[in-house]
Amino acid sequence: MKKLNDKKQRETRIRAKLLARTDRPRLTVTRSNQNIFAQIIDQSGKVLAAFGSVSLKKFKGTKTESATEVGKKLGEIAKENKVSTVVFDRGSYRFHGRVKALAESVRAAGIKF
Repeated sequence: MKKLNDKKQRETRIRAKLLARTDRPRLTVTRSNQNIFAQIIDQSGKVLAAFGSVSLKKFKGTKTESATEVGKKLGEIAKENKVSTVVFDRGSYRFHGRVKALAESVRAAGIKF
């Protein structure tokens, strides 16, 4: 139970710092054991763009490679919806591994944060 509380506190602390400083939409990352999901959410809570590794049909590769693909696809969707700058909300996850791969591929797609 303490582990869950610590995770929630980290998430709340990071999100509070992000939302206090900006009015840009946020790029939120959710990670599970097998998949990774990303959403771009505006200040009112409306989802502007979303994509997850579950949607990658017939993808063969590591979880980090699938996170890179999710980032590329999310970047394309964001461009179609005219989103150019976001704030990266990593939640309670460290900026490492799959989360970092997703963030770098979104940047490579042309989204600034």
